[in-house]
Amino acid sequence: MSKRKMENTRLPVGECISQVCHCGYCSESSRVFRHLLELLKRTAVHGESNSVLIVGPRGAGKTMLLKCVLRDLQEEKEAQKNLLQVHLNGLLQTDDRIALKEITRQLHLENAVGDKVFGSFAENLAFLLEALKKGDRSSSRPALFVLDEFDLFAHHKNQTLLYNLLDVSQSAQAPIAVVGLTCRLDVLELLEKRVKSRFSHRQIHLLSNPTFSQYLQRVRTQLSLPDHFPDRKFALDWNQGLPLNAHAAGTTLLTVTAPHRVIWLQTIATLSLTLSLQMLCLSRVSVAKPGIKPADLVEASRMSFADAKANMLHGLSILELCLIIAMKHLNDVYEGEPFNLQMVHNEFKKFLQRKSNSMYKFDQPVILKAFEHLQQLELIRPVDSSLAKTQREYQLMRLMLDHSQIMEALQKYPQCPTDVKQWAMSAFG
Repeated sequence: MSKRKMENTRLPVGECISQVCHCGYCSESSRVFRHLLELLKRTAVHGESNSVLIVGPRGAGKTMLLKCVLRDLQEEKEAQKNLLQVHLNGLLQTDDRIALKEITRQLHLENAVGDKVFGSFAENLAFLLEALKKGDRSSSRPALFVLDEFDLFAHHKNQTLLYNLLDVSQSAQAPIAVVGLTCRLDVLELLEKRVKSRFSHRQIHLLSNPTFSQYLQRVRTQLSLPDHFPDRKFALDWNQGLPLNAHAAGTTLLTVTAPHRVIWLQTIATLSLTLSLQMLCLSRVSVAKPGIKPADLVEASRMSFADAKANMLHGLSILELCLIIAMKHLNDVYEGEPFNLQMVHNEFKKFLQRKSNSMYKFDQPVILKAFEHLQQLELIRPVDSSLAKTQREYQLMRLMLDHSQIMEALQKYPQCPTDVKQWAMSAFG
């Protein structure tokens, strides 16, 4: 198709919007992207074992970088057919036994393992890798092991999982790539000498700290449609109408008339939050509204930064809300010391005696049930779980909410009684 014909191509608005939602957000031209893609391609296509650490602060884009690389890697026919992926997280796989069980599940080898008994972790892992060999028994299928929160695996007993995975990657047992993601710069110092000696010491650092103008340019680039977009006219209108476009007509987030929005953008200058906001904005695009407006970004930010615990308070009953306020007063009086149900009930009774309002009077079992519900919601937690045998009324608890969260929830609570609000705002119960 000629260039002129491509420029004149017009697609239905619905199809254009569908194309917009499939546009990627990872810069495939970046040196880091190409380096990691080439590294994993050598494992997936050529059977070369590798290990690498991706290091950077939370929100720097470590997971997004890896996702974009894996997406492009799957376009390789040989990689798509052969590469197996195992994703582990240090927050979930808290010991080697759980990790090995998860590896077996993700490789779909439960039937192969069956009731076999292994002498060690290394024997079990070796069996799993042996089971991945092709039908001719000549070579193994390449496997990718992604270890999120890599530093937490270093706290496993003897670092057995890390030792065996890195040992395999350094030997000719099977082609595997081990990719660790961590926000700790000193992660290598956590590794035992035998583990460190088997690591390739290849690290990718995502530590960029862009200026505000550079950050805005990055967001603008990610939201803009590329030159090769099928409908050139739609792409031009979309890019000119972006709320981050300094040349767009009308209100923009860069105009002097909206300084509070610029301040808002400065608070979200991390890649993960940016991508979350972009997805929320794109979800509001429709045939009737084929574009992103400043109001969409502001609404998306309101949804993203909403306090989850404060929102949970909106769904509590009046009794549960009163118990929370009683706990708040106990925290104020005893300077954050733990409390128990009996203390909370006594504080609640003081409020009832002042108001003499029958609508707040509840039986003891009902109050106990409300207290337990707050614990289930993790708005309160036991000081020591080992004291489970202690009578429930006297088990010490801590409130997991601060003053601002409680007051915010009270302001938004539907038809909250005035006397309850006044009780919460009073200096002492």
